[in-house]
Amino acid sequence: MTLQFRLARADEYQKVEDLLIESFEPITWHKKLDESFGPLNGLDWRQRWKRRVAEVWKTQIVLAGEADGELIAVSCGTLDPHTRLGFIDLIAVDHRYQGKGYGREMLRGMLRHFREQGALHANLECLTDNDRGNRLYRAEGFQEVARSIRWFIRLGEPEG
Repeated sequence: MTLQFRLARADEYQKVEDLLIESFEPITWHKKLDESFGPLNGLDWRQRWKRRVAEVWKTQIVLAGEADGELIAVSCGTLDPHTRLGFIDLIAVDHRYQGKGYGREMLRGMLRHFREQGALHANLECLTDNDRGNRLYRAEGFQEVARSIRWFIRLGEPEG
């Protein structure tokens, strides 16, 4: 199966949200944060991701990848028209279809979409321990330009 690409529709919001949360569960730093500090102000990582997806839906390009009429992959990002730089924020593939090359297709689909909108460059971030993602990005010609460390501290207990 080959993916067909189009902008996601409003009626697919719940499917997109579920796909993103499910796909990122094994690798998100938000889950690791919960393991160390517990939910933030009563919101566990899934609840925080639901809030994130709501913002993504309002502010980003949400590109759907479908095969045989089923949404099986998604990518989200923004394009800065001044620098002509596309920012890929999220790429997710339904767990039933992972390991079959759809992540690579989704990445290429988003890059093609950016090119069609005038982008000359693309950027994305990946955790250093996401070996599959990092192998994919290297294989697709991305070059590492920097690494960062996500630090966290508890400042106190909530009032109430």
